[in-house]
Order: sequence, then structure tokens, then C-alpha cells
Amino acid sequence: MTDVRESVHHLAAHARAASRLGRRLSTTQKNDVLLTCARLIEERLPDLRKENALDLEAGRGHGLSSAMLDRLTLSDKTVRAMTEGLREVAALPDPVYEITHAWRRPNGLEIARMQVPLGVIAIIYESRPNVTIDAAALCFKAGNATILRGGSEAFYSNRALTQVFREACSLHSVEPDVVQSLETTDREAVGALLKLDSLIDVVIPRGGRSLIERVVEESRIPVIKHYDGICHVYVDRDADLDMADEIVFNAKVQRPGVCNAMETLLVHEAVADSFLPGALKRLAAAGVELRVDERTRRAAQGQGIELKPVTEEDWRTEYLELILSVAVVPDLEAAIDHIETYGSHHTDTIVTRSWEAARRFQMEVDSSTVLVNASTRFSDGQQFGLGAEIGISTDKLHARGPMGLTDLVCKKFVVSGNGQIRT
Repeated sequence: MTDVRESVHHLAAHARAASRLGRRLSTTQKNDVLLTCARLIEERLPDLRKENALDLEAGRGHGLSSAMLDRLTLSDKTVRAMTEGLREVAALPDPVYEITHAWRRPNGLEIARMQVPLGVIAIIYESRPNVTIDAAALCFKAGNATILRGGSEAFYSNRALTQVFREACSLHSVEPDVVQSLETTDREAVGALLKLDSLIDVVIPRGGRSLIERVVEESRIPVIKHYDGICHVYVDRDADLDMADEIVFNAKVQRPGVCNAMETLLVHEAVADSFLPGALKRLAAAGVELRVDERTRRAAQGQGIELKPVTEEDWRTEYLELILSVAVVPDLEAAIDHIETYGSHHTDTIVTRSWEAARRFQMEVDSSTVLVNASTRFSDGQQFGLGAEIGISTDKLHARGPMGLTDLVCKKFVVSGNGQIRT
């Protein structure tokens, strides 16, 4: 244990030193590193896939679900998203040292608020190796040093991708310790890392509830997080039902193992009988297990669909697989009440042609992302034009929702005078 603590402390100390150097980098230097990293990933893809295959083989041996294996795979789509994300982050305006507000006091003092790097950011995450590149890119462009600790299931993939980023730094004479990874699967390393509040400024966990709860419980460092993605789609009485069918299907089926996938479908009773039979039949045909209330069961009877009774626990469950809870509600008020009672304040959608209903839903649903007539799957930094995302926060301090480049800086006051003294 002593060796692990010493190793982690040594790595964090190097990150702290590198963060001071990172603050001095020009926008051109940072962009050159990001673009080179994208090129290296494309050039080294066969080698990266070999490392990824080791993780996939081990994952199958440990009985990982198909959804978890999907998150773990460096598919063509995943690799393309990583390289496009690097290039998009390079194209984004540099937020470091930007003056966001400035004013002059009657005594002549010129006061401004300047954006500056957070410092050293530790990212603790599970399964998805693309997080390695997304996190490194955003933190680096925002002038921070990063310590990456991916899950053991992606050990080889994460190590290889970190090495590529560090090589891109070295090729441009940038200190590679601005991006480091904990190259150990020892769980004690995370505990040691979370005690280093003198060296690390922020911790961002990405993964399941158990991981995030552990980080929150053990960390002496401020944590930015979300626990669950219990996301809802509400089909209003004034919805375009064809549109609703497409949104519901996409929100649940397109990629069920991610935090912005729909877990609960709510339908206004005025359209339940016309909407639910077809929508549920389509979902069932795609392999979705349906857990429904009694009103939904009556609406879908005669369709030959297997329907299981929904429980109180189901409303509070993030399935991350092809399971869906369904309820019929009497009105918009009841839909909002349900979301506020059972939701996780992550992402929720209303499908409606009513401007009044849409406006009320957006104002009253207290989630980090609220959509109108669009799939919950759009709650994503890259989809929002942020280049990539460091994670999704449901906290209300510092950052909320998909976190991009401008969420990885903080502000300080810079004041200029001409000999003023306070009397």
C-alpha cells in the first residue's frame, strides 16, 4: 500500500508541475498537439485495435453484457468520433485568459474577470476508452493537467491512447506530463488519489452509481458528477405521434447502455390508445422488455406484446439496457410531477406541438438538459457543438449538463490601478 501511495503522489506532483507549464502554452501550441494526436490515432489504429482486443477478450471472459462490450469497443464510429472531437476542440476558441466582464470604478480602478485553468483535474471513469481522448483533449485545451484513471476493463486501450496523446505532446516540445494515467488496476490507487487535495483541484467521475458514490464518499477534493441517467420522454396530448414514435424508439434503442438513453416513457391519456399500441409493438420487436402500468396494459391489449407490471423500484432504476418503464398520465402536470419525483435531473424530453406546454416543461422540469421534440440521446457535448465532453453534471455549482471546454476553467479578478489606496 505504501508503494501505491508513493507512486500516486509522485504522479500527482508531476501533474501539478506540468499544470504550471500548461498555463503558458499558446493556443497554437495546444491546437498543434490536438491535431497531431488525431493524426496519430488514425495512423496507429491497427495497434490500438490490438490493445482493445485484449480488453474485449477479458471482458467476455468476465461476462460483461453486450451493452458494456459495446461501450468498450473501439469501433470505426468511436474512433471517428474521437478524431473528429480532437479536431473540433482544436477549432474552438481558447477560453484561457479570456476577459468575460470588465468595468471601471469611480476611483479609477479597472476591474475584470478573467478565465483561468482549474489546474489539475483527475478523471475517474469506466468502460469507454474514448473518454481517455475526450477528457485529455478538453482539459489540455483549457490549460489544465489531467490524471486519467480508467476502469480495469479498458486497461490496455486506455494505456495505449494515453501514450498516443503524450507522444503528440512530445512531438511539439510540450511537457507530456500534462496528461498522465494511473497504470494500475489496484483499487487502492484511487483511494490514494482522492486524498491529494493539495495537488489535485477537481475530480470528475464518470461511470455507474457505485463508482460515483465511492468517489464522493472518499474524496477530499471537490467532485463534479451525476449519479444516474433516469431520462424521460413525455408524449403530450398535442404531440405529432409519428414524430413521437421516432423519438421514443431512438431514445431507447439506438444505444441503450448510455446515460442519456430513455428509461421511462410517459404518455398523455388523450393519445394513449392511439399511440401506445404501435409504439410498444415496435419497441418489443427491437427486443425491449416493457414494464407498464395498468392503463398502458389496457391500451396495448390485443397486440401480442409481453408486458410486465411496473414497480415503484422501476421508476427509480437506470437500466442501461433494453428495458423500459411506461406509464399513462392524465396531464402535463402529472408528467412533470412524475419526473420530479423519480427522475435524476439528467435529461428529459417533451414531444408536443403546443408552445405553451413546451415552454412550461422547459421551465418547470429541473433537469440539466430539457428538450422539446428531440431525442434524449442529443444530451451530449459533441452533439451540442462542444467538441467533446468531459462528462455530464447534475450538480448546480460550477457546471451543469454536458461539460465542454468552457466548463474546465474558473474565473479570477484582475485589477489594475494607478496608485489608489483605500481610506
